[in-house]
Amino acid sequence: MTAIGIDRLDVPLAAVELQVVCETTRKALAKTNSPSDRIAYANDLFLLAHPETCATDADYPDWVAGDLAEQIRASNLSRRTR
Repeated sequence: MTAIGIDRLDVPLAAVELQVVCETTRKALAKTNSPSDRIAYANDLFLLAHPETCATDADYPDWVAGDLAEQIRASNLSRRTR
C-alpha cells in the first residue's frame, strides 16, 4: 500500500469559498419566513451553482460603468416630462 500525498487531498481555495458561501445562503434560506427573501436566496444558490448563467461585461459591450449616473439622470428627466 502506498501513501497518498497530502496534495491529492487538498481542495482549491475557490472551492472552499464557494462551499462556505453556499452553506451561509442555505442557512439564511432556512431561517427566513419572508417569501421574497426565500426567492432571492434560492436564486442566489442557483447562480452560485451555475456561474455560466451570469452576465459578463462581454454580454454588454456598449455599456460603460461610469455612464450609469448619466443614464439614471436621463431616465428621471424623461419620467418627469411625461
